[in-house]
Amino acid sequence: MAMLWKFMRVAKYSKTALPPKVSGIPTHSRHSSSKSVPSDFATSTPCSSTVELFGKSYPQDDYSNVTEKILSKVGKNLHNKKHHPLWLIKEQVKDHFYKQYTGRRGNPLFSVYDGLSPVVTVQQNFDKLLIPQNHASRRKEDNYYLNRDHMLRAHTSAHQWDLIHSGLDAFLAVGDVYRRDTIDSTHYPVFHQMEGVRLFSCHELFSSIEDGESFQLFEQGHRTAHKQECHTMEAVRLVEFNLKQVLTKLMTHIFGDGLQVRWVDCYFPFTHPSFEMEINFQGEWLEVLGCGVMEQQLVNSAGAQDKIGWAFGLGLERLAMILYDIPDIRLFWSEDERFLKQFIVPHISQKIKFQ
Repeated sequence: MAMLWKFMRVAKYSKTALPPKVSGIPTHSRHSSSKSVPSDFATSTPCSSTVELFGKSYPQDDYSNVTEKILSKVGKNLHNKKHHPLWLIKEQVKDHFYKQYTGRRGNPLFSVYDGLSPVVTVQQNFDKLLIPQNHASRRKEDNYYLNRDHMLRAHTSAHQWDLIHSGLDAFLAVGDVYRRDTIDSTHYPVFHQMEGVRLFSCHELFSSIEDGESFQLFEQGHRTAHKQECHTMEAVRLVEFNLKQVLTKLMTHIFGDGLQVRWVDCYFPFTHPSFEMEINFQGEWLEVLGCGVMEQQLVNSAGAQDKIGWAFGLGLERLAMILYDIPDIRLFWSEDERFLKQFIVPHISQKIKFQ
């Protein structure tokens, strides 16, 4: 979900290109202002009739457009490389969720999945997230397809349905994602995202509310700007409050106490109501993530019909560039020790400023 948040909003509301909000800082999603890959990442395709990845063969067809250079990035998993700046950000978020949210026995409430294969089906990447067949985000010009049925995930949301279907109520999914994009200081065709999901039963959501047993999650109503037709207003307000509280605590943990936060209403196909979170950092308002109340149709199809939930998506590069003052997104792929050694620190939360 993280990758497509901004792109979905732009595709719905604008027929013209929108520039990045902040010079030198990449958003967590692809800007629609980017032209489709006039770079060497799109100049060659694998010569054989199949693509081999993780021990599996994918026959090529008229939709195949993945390149050798992109395939060379698959499996690098910078977010799992110890002391890499993306690893530091991931570990900070994971540590915060582990400590802040625990179950009845003191175990972490959220489980973390950071090793899922980036090869997914088109159904996982789009259909199960309720993204329309004719939506601009599906274009060959914007994605890396192995064939008509398989692709390199365009966002970590591609795992959302499967993880819910497996019975999980609270999880973080982290991984590399792939979008065909112009390469410059703020855009790169491979980057890294984190997806967060939390589902609530009726008892869980209303347990702390006086006379909570009288409230319900669902009703047969009408869709408005503030709720879905199947949700009660009481349920939506509590889910939205919990979501914003969780994300405010997370960003305060990363950027420090006294952080100013504001919420911008927007549209995404997989959540309603939906918001973008902005923080005031060093005197500038910066967008850091997208989030919202999950579309109940998605939750129901994954087998959690008796629950309501929220989801958010954020880009690790974006947070790292803001927090560590890294000026160019391409530096994350550097193997130069002069870059990497700056992030070898004794504690994941230690303050670092790129030199």
